[in-house]
Amino acid sequence: MDDDIGSLYAERGVGGVRPRFSMALVRLHHLGPMTIRQLAEEVEVTHSAMSQTVTAMRAEGLVETAPGEDARTRTVALTEQGRALVPFLEDEWRATERAWAELEAELPYPLTRVVDDIAAALRRRSFLDRISAQLDAGQDGGA
Repeated sequence: MDDDIGSLYAERGVGGVRPRFSMALVRLHHLGPMTIRQLAEEVEVTHSAMSQTVTAMRAEGLVETAPGEDARTRTVALTEQGRALVPFLEDEWRATERAWAELEAELPYPLTRVVDDIAAALRRRSFLDRISAQLDAGQDGGA
């Protein structure tokens, strides 16, 4: 799906933007400059992932960074180029949500139910426990 969204960007003449940039750019537009850590929390990704995303967005001229309050932090802000993209990105996000709902309506079960069921199963037994058990079972079976 990300490839299709990327193709949409290219079709619409939106260059230098990757789907993973969208939410960060929208959050910066609505909330103003923030640290990489704050932006990561807003977008619900790791600090490392957001740091890489910010580096890529900066290379495309969409954001600028400046030293934060201490030597360990960087503040991220939109550039004019980044700000100009936000209306399109917000429209694309809403269209993507509608397209997702349309797709889900064609399926015999809602994908959100699958996600909820997986989350419930993982609350009962973590994925780590499941991997460990499989690893131990594989070792017991002899290689």
